[in-house]
Order: sequence, then C-alpha cells, then structure tokens
Amino acid sequence: MVGLALAKRQVRQQHAMVTDEELLARSLDGDLNAFEVIVNRYKDRLYNFVLRFVKDQQTAEDIVQDTFLRAYRNRESFQAVAKFSTWIYTIAGNLAKSELRRRKRWRFLSIGVQNEDTGATFELPDTSATPDSNTETMLAESRIQEAISRLPDRYREAVILRDIEGLDYDEISQIIGCPLGTVKSRINRGRLRLQEELSDLADAFWDRASNDEPSDE
Repeated sequence: MVGLALAKRQVRQQHAMVTDEELLARSLDGDLNAFEVIVNRYKDRLYNFVLRFVKDQQTAEDIVQDTFLRAYRNRESFQAVAKFSTWIYTIAGNLAKSELRRRKRWRFLSIGVQNEDTGATFELPDTSATPDSNTETMLAESRIQEAISRLPDRYREAVILRDIEGLDYDEISQIIGCPLGTVKSRINRGRLRLQEELSDLADAFWDRASNDEPSDE
C-alpha cells in the first residue's frame, strides 16, 4: 500500500512539471491521470471566473463541471497553436454567457405575463469568499461586486479576464473573439465606469490612509 501511494505521488509530481498542452496530449494517449491534473489546475480559477458572471455558487459549479466535460470530450479538436488556457476559458465564458441569456429570456417572459411569483429577482453578490470578516471590508467588497455585475456584458468579461484573472491582452482577444484594440478599449471603458461608480470608496480609502500616517510632530 505504501509503495502504491508513493508511486501515485511521484506520478502527480511528474505531471505538475508538464505543460497543459502536454497533459492534454497524454490524456489522448490513454493517461488517465493527465486530465485530472488539468482539472486541479483550473477548477478554482474557472469557478471564480464564472461566479462573477452568474452570481450563484451552484450554477457556477455546474458550469465548471460542464466546461471540463466538454473539454474532455472535444480534446481531440484542440489546436496546439493556441494556449490551452485560452481554449478552456473560452468554453467556460461561452457557457456562462449562455446562462445569462437564458435568464434574460426567462425574466422577460415572467415580466410579460406579470406573474409576481416568477418575476425577476434581485440577486445580492456573493460575499462568502471574503477573507476579512471586518464589516467595512465586506461592505466594500459587496459594492465592488455589485459594480462589476452592473457593467455591460462586453465590458464585464474583458475587465474580469484582465484585472481579476490576470490574462494578457492577446489571450483575452482570442477568448472573446475581438481585435486587440477592441479588447483594450473595453477594458479601459469598464475600468472608467468602475472608477466613477466607486469613487467614494477610493476617497474613503485615502482618507483612512491619511489618518493612519504617523504625525511629523
């Protein structure tokens, strides 16, 4: 048993040093552990990415699972000329946007028939992952999440991919299918809207920072 556990650990360590693209190729060759390593690499990142779109934990988990399922089923169609991360984020983003479109259609129908039981609902942003239990920090985080959620879809996706997921402009361009100039424009416009809406938070931050500075006296 000890020998088997050691062998499995050595396999995991070897996989950890392999690129995503090589792992995908190994999974095609029958390596059952290779795709599991990919899942472990991306599951948290994709969950956080999708959650900021759909604002529902269970829905985000379902979309991430569907993302990996589709990636596994279609791994033979992956083009090695692209980065694997670009491919997997594109799948997750498309599924998240499909969910948003489905919600919008449902809300439209609900309002159209004036059914109060199934009408549109206001969803508070998720704050369960906030690391700081300080009330002021939680309120600020809630404000930021709400501001991001109110951005137009085209700005929100670009801002999330750049400022939260940390992807480069070229990769974002491939994921959302827009020229590089359009990507930069959407990010800048999204940031500007956030700055305008959250200007009071920035002012409060600088006021506290000034008050915390030691006196020269």
